[in-house]
Amino acid sequence: MTRVAAFDCGTNSLRLLIADLEPATGEMTELVREMRIVRLGQGVDRTGRISEESMARTFAALDEYAALVERHRPELMRFCATSAARDAANAGDFVRGVRERLGVEPEVIDGDEEARASFAGVTRVLGDAPGPVLVLDIGGGSTELILGTPDGAVEVAQSLDVGSVRMTERHLHDDPPTDEEVAALRDDVDAVLDGCVVDPARARTVVGVAGTVTTVAAGVLGLAAYDRERIHLARLDRDDVHATVDALVAMSVAERKALGYVHPGRADVIAAGGLILDRVLQRTGVDTLVVSESDILDGIAWACVDASADEGS
Repeated sequence: MTRVAAFDCGTNSLRLLIADLEPATGEMTELVREMRIVRLGQGVDRTGRISEESMARTFAALDEYAALVERHRPELMRFCATSAARDAANAGDFVRGVRERLGVEPEVIDGDEEARASFAGVTRVLGDAPGPVLVLDIGGGSTELILGTPDGAVEVAQSLDVGSVRMTERHLHDDPPTDEEVAALRDDVDAVLDGCVVDPARARTVVGVAGTVTTVAAGVLGLAAYDRERIHLARLDRDDVHATVDALVAMSVAERKALGYVHPGRADVIAAGGLILDRVLQRTGVDTLVVSESDILDGIAWACVDASADEGS
C-alpha cells in the first residue's frame, strides 16, 4: 500500500483525498475526503485575475488541509489546479501560496490532462459497461467531455470554457433567472458544443461526475440530505434529470439552499451547471445517466502512484 494525498483545486471547490492505494489490486482505502467551496475562480472570467478574497478563502482551506496531511503523513502528494488557475494572470501568487503551505509544487494542469484524470477516476470503478463511454465533468470554469473505452483508454477529449460559475456570472443575473437569461445560457453552451470535437451521440454509456451532477442526482433520487453512497453509480432516467434541472432553475437561491442535499456554496451556481448537463444529455442517444463519485480527484491519486512506480522501475 502507498499512502497518497491528492488535491483538486477548481474554479468553485478545493478537495482533498488521502488514501492508501494498492496498484497491484486496484484497491483504495479512503482515509480522508474533504471538500470546501472556495470559489477561487470568482470573477476570473470578467477580470482575468484571482481576487484577493478568493485567494484568502482558498488559503484558509489549505491551512486546514495542511493539518490533515501532517496527521496522516502521506508518502506521495500531488496538487492539481484547473480552470481558474489556468486562466488567471496572477496565478503565480496562487502557486507560491500553495507551495508555502504544503511544501509541494502545484501543477496547473491543462484541459487535456484534466480530462484524462477524470476518465481514469471513473473507469476504475465503472465495471462492465457498453462502450464508447462518455465522461462528463462539469466544473466551475470548464466542462470536460471525454470519450473512450470502458477499460480506460481515451479516444478523444476536449475541455470547454463553460462551467457553472462562469456561466452564472455571464448570464444568470436575476434570482430566479429570467427565461431570457436561461435561453441565452443555453444558446452559449450549444454554440460551444457545436464546435466540440467530442460527439456525445457516439456514446453508449454516459457517466457524469463532480458537484453539479451529483447534486442533481440527489434531487432525482429524492434525498433529504446528500448521501454519497446512494449517489455513487446511481442510474438516472434522462427525463428525470431534465425535470430536476428545470425545477432547480425555477427556484431562487434561498429556495435551493433550503433543499437538504444542496451545498450552500453551490446553491447560486447549480442552475447554470444543471443547464450545461441538460444540453449535453440532449445530444446523446442514451436514456440513462450514470453518476460517479469517483472522478478527477481519484484519477490524480492513482496517477501519482503510477508515476512513482514508473520512476522506480
